[in-house]
Amino acid sequence: MDQHSTTCWVVDAALIPYDAACELQRRLVEARKAGTIPDVLLFCEHPHVITLGRNGKSEHLLAGNRLLAQMNVDFRSTDRGGDITYHGPGQVVGYPILDLTGHCRDVRWYVEQLEETMIRASADYGVRANRVQGWHGIWVETPAGEGKLGAIGVHLSRWVTSHGFAYNVSTDLRYFDLIVPCGISGRRATSLERLLARSVDKAEVRDRLESYFGEVFQRDLVRVPLGELERVIRSVEASAERSESISMATEILNGSRA
Repeated sequence: MDQHSTTCWVVDAALIPYDAACELQRRLVEARKAGTIPDVLLFCEHPHVITLGRNGKSEHLLAGNRLLAQMNVDFRSTDRGGDITYHGPGQVVGYPILDLTGHCRDVRWYVEQLEETMIRASADYGVRANRVQGWHGIWVETPAGEGKLGAIGVHLSRWVTSHGFAYNVSTDLRYFDLIVPCGISGRRATSLERLLARSVDKAEVRDRLESYFGEVFQRDLVRVPLGELERVIRSVEASAERSESISMATEILNGSRA
């Protein structure tokens, strides 16, 4: 298997603190740059946290430290693009670790593919989501105007991606009142459950996002448990032979399943 294999590992990290997810992404990015793992799509959910992108404005945080503490909301500055956003229970967060040299070296193209993934998943529920010129993410028409259903903020290092998208399934939208979502005044976030006026299985939404991600990026998806991924990463990090190919990680993974 070469560095531009069409294989993509899909890992569900479940509920994970934001800092831990960032550290895991950092390690995955380094392994992907070294060619010791294939592309990875990391799914997770975060405890309440507000994150500010590298181009964000601090005045878009509307709550002070005391209120954040009372509501048990963390605040983090991050190296992703975009402005400010909220992550919390009820979201499906996807962090693709992709080497775009095996796809297309175009950031706009990449963002549009992430948007397309969420648009297709929304359509399965009868929700027509769209792009809006000049704004990232996906949007839907609501009685109060355009509502944001899915947000995007990405980071690239030597064409390897990190961070990604957040899709609101059953998110408590009141937490978005603590910020100016994505720095866009007069626009509010919405969720799939609010749009459908019924409960939605978050795991089912994640599976649909996974399937459409594979279609959009033309990748052969292989589900890998988080524990196995961590074991592979530790093994390749401990290896002194940085010239090893992706086959090393694949052999380690397959050996654990034998």
